[in-house]
Amino acid sequence: MIYTKIKENSYQDSINLMLLTNAVSTIDGVEKAQVMMGTDANKDILKEAGLYNDEVQKAQPSDMVVAVDSQDEAVLSAVMDEVENFLGDLSVKKESSQVKDARNWDEALEAQPDANLALISVPGIYAADEIETALDNNLHAFVFSDNVSKEDEVRLKKKAHEKGLLVMGPDCGTGIVSNVPMAFTNVVKPGNIGIVGASGTGIQEVTTIIDRLGGGVIHAIGTGGRDLSDEVGAITMKDALVGLAEHEPTDVIVVISKPPAPEVRDEVVRLLYDLPKPVVAIFLGENPDHHEGDVYLAHTLEETAHIAVDLANGKEVKDRYQEQPHHLGGEKVGADKTVKGLYSGGTLASEAAMLISEALELGGLIKEEGYILKANGFEVMDLGDDIYTQGKPHPMIDPEVRKKKIEEYAADENTGVILLDIVLGYGSHPDMAGVLAPVIKEALEIAKAENRELSFIGTVCGTQQDPQDYDEAKRTLEEAGVLVEDSNAKAVRLALHLMGKDVEDAPKEVKSYDQEKRALPAVSEAITDLLNTKPRVINIGVESFSDVVREHGGQAVQYNWKPVAGGNRKLIKILNQLKQIDEINEQNEKVIGRFKDAQPFLVDVVPAHTVIPELKEKVLLHAGPPIAYEDMTGPMQGSCVGATLYEGWAETEEEARRMLENGEFTFIPCHHVNAVGPMGGITSMHMPVLVVENRLTNNTAYCILNEGIGKVLRFGAFSQEVVDRLTWIQDVLAPVLSKALRKLDGGLNVNVLAAKAITMGDEFHQRNIAASLLFLKEISPTILSLDDVDNAMKQEVIQFLADTDQFFLNIMMATGKAIVDGARQITEGTIVTTMTRNGKDFGVRVSALGDQWFTAPVNTPKGLYFTGFSEEDGNPDIGDSAITETIGVGGMAMIAAPGVTRFVGAGGFEDALRVSNEMSEICVGHNPNYSIPTWDFKGACLGIDIRKVVETGITPLINTGIAHKQAGLGQVGAGTVRAPLACFEKALVAYAESVGIEVEED
Repeated sequence: MIYTKIKENSYQDSINLMLLTNAVSTIDGVEKAQVMMGTDANKDILKEAGLYNDEVQKAQPSDMVVAVDSQDEAVLSAVMDEVENFLGDLSVKKESSQVKDARNWDEALEAQPDANLALISVPGIYAADEIETALDNNLHAFVFSDNVSKEDEVRLKKKAHEKGLLVMGPDCGTGIVSNVPMAFTNVVKPGNIGIVGASGTGIQEVTTIIDRLGGGVIHAIGTGGRDLSDEVGAITMKDALVGLAEHEPTDVIVVISKPPAPEVRDEVVRLLYDLPKPVVAIFLGENPDHHEGDVYLAHTLEETAHIAVDLANGKEVKDRYQEQPHHLGGEKVGADKTVKGLYSGGTLASEAAMLISEALELGGLIKEEGYILKANGFEVMDLGDDIYTQGKPHPMIDPEVRKKKIEEYAADENTGVILLDIVLGYGSHPDMAGVLAPVIKEALEIAKAENRELSFIGTVCGTQQDPQDYDEAKRTLEEAGVLVEDSNAKAVRLALHLMGKDVEDAPKEVKSYDQEKRALPAVSEAITDLLNTKPRVINIGVESFSDVVREHGGQAVQYNWKPVAGGNRKLIKILNQLKQIDEINEQNEKVIGRFKDAQPFLVDVVPAHTVIPELKEKVLLHAGPPIAYEDMTGPMQGSCVGATLYEGWAETEEEARRMLENGEFTFIPCHHVNAVGPMGGITSMHMPVLVVENRLTNNTAYCILNEGIGKVLRFGAFSQEVVDRLTWIQDVLAPVLSKALRKLDGGLNVNVLAAKAITMGDEFHQRNIAASLLFLKEISPTILSLDDVDNAMKQEVIQFLADTDQFFLNIMMATGKAIVDGARQITEGTIVTTMTRNGKDFGVRVSALGDQWFTAPVNTPKGLYFTGFSEEDGNPDIGDSAITETIGVGGMAMIAAPGVTRFVGAGGFEDALRVSNEMSEICVGHNPNYSIPTWDFKGACLGIDIRKVVETGITPLINTGIAHKQAGLGQVGAGTVRAPLACFEKALVAYAESVGIEVEED
């Protein structure tokens, strides 16, 4: 039975997921398991593995999928415990390191402003975008990622060349830059040899032999395996060679390549002759018979290393470097036996296959289902081939595939010799020899018991400085019965010797080179800097790569990458194209300038119909984007009933509902008439509204008054008590406030009140107590000075204001509406100018797109419920009060009111800080008008940018009261709710089309 768990928006790099898969696979009751990100490619792997179901299908690329095959559903719980423990350990390690990670490119570049190299290890489908961004920021790119299209590789390498940068990769598994190991690399002593290689384990084999011979390497520049193809044309190799030619500490240059395209090979070799330094080159598969000038052509990786060390030491190059294996003289195997190679390193497998095929004339190499050689029973396998690693750890990390193959080949009576490699270094298994040794020992014992000839021959690719113990690895293998040689070439020659075939390389003479050397191209400043300084790295992906860079003297900032736009390729393409439009940022600055410079003044309280001409008999305003009565949730419908009774259009609930259901009413969104309303937002013609003028842009906004606590219209209550209070507000509260406000010279400056209150712990959505008291402080003297209002009425009004902690919310809502409508006069840019909800849909508007609504289904708030109520009772998100978050306060400024986080069930101070830091990721700036002491006096977030929302997948967090879903029961809790991502995605697509970007169909 397949059981799955989806961890939403929980990205981990492939290395961690491989290790996690290994860990959960050992749990009792797990028949097979896989932990992967929810990409389409990974879903295909899960299908093939028989671990696919409907839950997996729903997963997004940024979701972690845990899929388990078990007979017991309870096993999933044990698996998830292991997952949480594993992720928790990662978190603890990260916290203990005290190194601040970056969440995006901007943060990474801010943390490492002089960065010169991006180390990229993200899934291949996204790698090209990250390479492009690196190049656009004038960084070299070291691309560990594979599965980048050749078309993208060509385009990006050409772009890099034009900018004087290097793209090392894709599929560049190893490298050394200024003695600093990169990715899966051995620790090699520094020296005067510089390497350029189109081969990962080829570089590892050569550098480790150089190290063990006493030499050293300063650079090993990987190019990726396709660099010497016809299409790519060796762009990286040529630029790197020219760079090393001008690099003073490099005395000897080494070139390592798998079989190149013939024309490209000739072009590269011609360049080698032009270099002013001696060069050693190996093109795997070639068996050169001479050297020419200062270019020395090797047959094996071992010979390459020996020549390089002699040249580096100023010694004369010998005519032959072939050394005899250490274990000659052993018992030969029968003529009917064959050699099998089980390699974790692709280049080592290719070298073994080449030597065996040459010696036994088997017809050359193949690349078929993981086989490099498969002829006459002789087989060499690259267990790192995609066929074995799709969705599974690489054999350098995970021994399982090789253990099974050892058992399989050892049981084959035709097998006489099994060849294998152990690759040490960063990223490799901590003790691969120790894991394989018991399997090898048992296989030899079985063969001996069956009177069969079987030998294991191995090589350890590593150095004394590697994190694993090189000597111990050799010793472990030898004790298990493995004949260990110190190079792959020697190991293969020993295998051939046991087969009765001894092979010797012919001596090579050095011929003169008569052609004139051509002038080399100039080396860019960026390449010169890369080769002459310790790397300053932005590490995008596998976190352990950062640790290695720092450990060896480089600088590294960890960019905790996750797929942009949730991995949606259509949206990623749009975002990339929008990045090319520089004017957007300038336009956004204009829009948020209107937010910052707004001058909101509360000037009056008036009957709604006197300032909103649309309000007539049987016309109601409501919160959110447009909605029909039949689609309204219980609280909003209840508010409609209450307003109908209040206006006297009906005398009973039944009569009011009949009128509403018969379509006798017209409904208009508050936002369409310069107004906003809390919760249901229902506003009728005689309800008093606050009047806020924005004197910067000469526009006005309106909001009904706060009714206080208890049973209130905004939560859907409509009893006589509710109607009576509305009538008191109309007859007493509103006229008194109107007179007091009109008596103030110019009204009340809301920005001044808000600036004070935010320093006193308000965030203006769930907490308004400071602002409400400040308003009371400002308005009370004026109320008391009114000659035409009796003292009893004054007392009533002042007492109501004193009792109503949330009174200022409605003032702030009208203020927010006045601010955004002033900003909406600039119809350009990608700034969110409205967020609102009607219980069914969440709606946003964007600066460039005017009055157009972009909607998606609302979410239900999560938080704390009053005694006797639960989330099942909560109404879906509702109200225009998200206008506060639109202008950067409310949930966007949680850090201003950390006490609110407890009230809404969101934690404590650290959680408030985390929320506000997260919200800043989706905004373009901060508002100096609302400086927050608890945030080191930073201004509140300002300018929600739809590009940032879609790119990060972070949606605005809204503080909100929670209404009961049944009309009339009122508020049942308070919490937070996220805006749905889909409305921002829709807005982004529409904006892209508005600026002429061709958008792909879904």
